[in-house]
Amino acid sequence: MINKQNIKEYFLVAIGTFIVALGVYYFLVPENLAAGGVSGLAIVINNYLPLSISVINSVLNILLLIVGFIFIGSEFGGKTIFSVVFFSLSMFLMESKYPATMPVTDEILLNLICGIVISAIGLSLVFNQNASTGGTDIIAKIFNKYFNLDMGTGLMAADVVVVVSALFTYGLKTGIVGAFGWFLNGIVVNYFIDGFNVKREVVIITTKPKEIKDFIFSSIERGVTVYKAEGGYTKEKKDVIVTTVSKGEYFLLKKELKNLDPNVFVIVRTVQEVIGSGFQKL
Repeated sequence: MINKQNIKEYFLVAIGTFIVALGVYYFLVPENLAAGGVSGLAIVINNYLPLSISVINSVLNILLLIVGFIFIGSEFGGKTIFSVVFFSLSMFLMESKYPATMPVTDEILLNLICGIVISAIGLSLVFNQNASTGGTDIIAKIFNKYFNLDMGTGLMAADVVVVVSALFTYGLKTGIVGAFGWFLNGIVVNYFIDGFNVKREVVIITTKPKEIKDFIFSSIERGVTVYKAEGGYTKEKKDVIVTTVSKGEYFLLKKELKNLDPNVFVIVRTVQEVIGSGFQKL
C-alpha cells in the first residue's frame, strides 16, 4: 500500500542513490579507483570485458539482490531493487549524456576524497531508509543484522576482495590509493550515519512545568516524561521534564526556555540513536 511515508522513503532513496552515482562516476571511475563496492568491482571487470560499467554493475547487483532477499527480507529488498535500478539508470545516463572523459581534477587523492565523501553522503541517506544501493552494501547490511557490526565496518569487511583485485589490476600506486579510499569510506559512512541519527536528550528542572510542556507539545510536537523532585539545599519542589528532540528542535526549545522560565536549569546530552514513536522504527 502506497502512503506518504513510503513516497518520502523512496524519494530519499532516489536522491541518495543519485548522489552515490555522481561520486562514483565522475570522481572514482576516471581514475580507476576501485575503493570497494560493486561499482568498484565493475571498474576492475571493465578492464577485462568490453562491457559498460552500468551493465556490469546491474548483473552483479542482481546476484547480490537474491542474497539480500534471502537473508534480510522483502521490505529491504523492495527499496533496494528500486535503488539498484535507479543507480544503473543514473550511471547509464551519465555515460551516454555526460560522459566522464577525464578526471575532474589533476590530483588523484583529491578525486578520491571527493568521490568518497559525496558517495558516503548518498549511502547514508539510503541506509537510513533501511535500503541499500545494492552490491556489497547488502553484505554489510547482513553483517549489521546478524553480527551487530556497524555499517561502515561491514562495508570495509565486504570490500576487501574488491580492493585486492584492484591492486593486482591497476598496479601498486592506484591500488594503494584505492585501499586508502576503502578505509576512508568506512569511516565517512559511519560519520554521516551518526550525524543523521544524533538527537538531544534534554532534562529541564523548572517551577513552570505546564508552560514548558505546552510549548513542547504544541510547537515541537514531542512527548515528555515528568518527574517530581525536591532541591537538596533549598527544599523547593520542582518538576523535572525529560524530552528527546532533534538538533534543530533543541535550538527552538532552548530559545523559548529563556522566556518561559528565566531560572530554568537544563542538562543536555547527545544521544546516538533513538528508537520508538516519532523516531526510528525498531
